[in-house]
Amino acid sequence: MVVVQSFRWAFLPRFRRGAFGWRGSTLAVQRVRQAVAEICKVARKNPILAGEGAVRFFERVSGALEQIDSSSGAIGSAVYVAIEELVPIIASAPVEAKIRNAWLDRLWKAHEDDQIPYIESLTDHWGELCASREIASTWADELLPFVKQVLGPGSSWSRARREWKGSGSPRPVRPDSWTPRCGWPNLPLAIR
Repeated sequence: MVVVQSFRWAFLPRFRRGAFGWRGSTLAVQRVRQAVAEICKVARKNPILAGEGAVRFFERVSGALEQIDSSSGAIGSAVYVAIEELVPIIASAPVEAKIRNAWLDRLWKAHEDDQIPYIESLTDHWGELCASREIASTWADELLPFVKQVLGPGSSWSRARREWKGSGSPRPVRPDSWTPRCGWPNLPLAIR
């Protein structure tokens, strides 16, 4: 059994709830970049510890950034880049299924608690984070009722589809089939 050792992360005290004020976006972007750099540095020597650090980062980042004026998009972009850099670290960490499931539970809770959707694109990488077909299948089974509720009969998507058929307007685009005009397929839907 692989045990994740305790480690004193320098970024953790900086990412407490409400750590950054209304005008703290420049400092927050700097702190996000520092946290990612610290995790990436640890990943070179200990990928399991780095995976744990990345999970802890995602658990804390939204709460720390919730007071910031994010109208410029700088903080959202910094967190998006952090997700893109840290997901492969979590996914490639050689941990047992028990630890990976614990990480996924913690990440899902962080995603649910994300008041201002900074880490919403984390779910775009869920299959990669599962790292095995068995774990991904378990999560798919768990999420299937929710997906059926959202996209099934009686949902807002079903109503939009019915309204479109009678309106004569162009077909509404479902988010999963949408392709960007500018050719940036890896950007989250919010940025496209």
